[in-house]
Amino acid sequence: MSELIQPVSGGKVEPKKNSADNTPTSSLGKDAFLQLLVTQMKYQDPLNPNTDTQFVAQLATFSQLEQLQNLGQTSTNTQAFSLVGRDVVVKTTNSSGELIYKQGKVDYVNVTKGKVQLSINGNNYSMDDLYQVIDSYFLILQDIPNIREKINLEFDRDEPKDVTFQVNMGKGDYVADNVAIVIKGKVIEEKHIKVEGNKITISKEALAEFEPGIYNATIVFNDPLYTTVADKIAINIKGTPSEPKEPEEPKEP
Repeated sequence: MSELIQPVSGGKVEPKKNSADNTPTSSLGKDAFLQLLVTQMKYQDPLNPNTDTQFVAQLATFSQLEQLQNLGQTSTNTQAFSLVGRDVVVKTTNSSGELIYKQGKVDYVNVTKGKVQLSINGNNYSMDDLYQVIDSYFLILQDIPNIREKINLEFDRDEPKDVTFQVNMGKGDYVADNVAIVIKGKVIEEKHIKVEGNKITISKEALAEFEPGIYNATIVFNDPLYTTVADKIAINIKGTPSEPKEPEEPKEP
């Protein structure tokens, strides 16, 4: 307890000299509060001492301060534990002092002497470095195949040509290398579909089978999730319709 007591000179408490830590702080922790209380008790005016009630009130304040700090630490620990398995971004600095952002999954939480650290990709980061918490499904959405904007295609039955359009075939663990296409409930045969990178071509032979009209095409990618896009591609088929087939005459028995 003697380490908490500072010398008094001229009726004033002299600051304790410590070359190891001269960093000023704007917050009053429980240790500093206890230090002030003990110093006040030791060097109070013997002709006008503090009453028991005053000391009880100060002790109660100290107890409240300690409880608030413990509650804050518990809240920080609980928040950190809830991040295990979650994707996060931490903001830190490299060896050159440059600000950098690291993204990864929290493998575990390490609590040592009240300091909370998040383990991400084999490295430990302070809980104070936490910048963002990202939903895992959101990350998956960034990687799966997709068609961002509406695509309107045209096909002329009288001057048939292959139809080509661009898609995003995905990336990482969710990349696709082939697709299936369904138009008006009919699955287009694989031989009529050509995939080159992000470019997809439907042959004129496949589209010539459809009568004039506007059709929505459903694209099914062969990524691990079999991502399906059903509302982004419309094909306007124009030209001369097929001649109606004559009804067959019933055969005589």
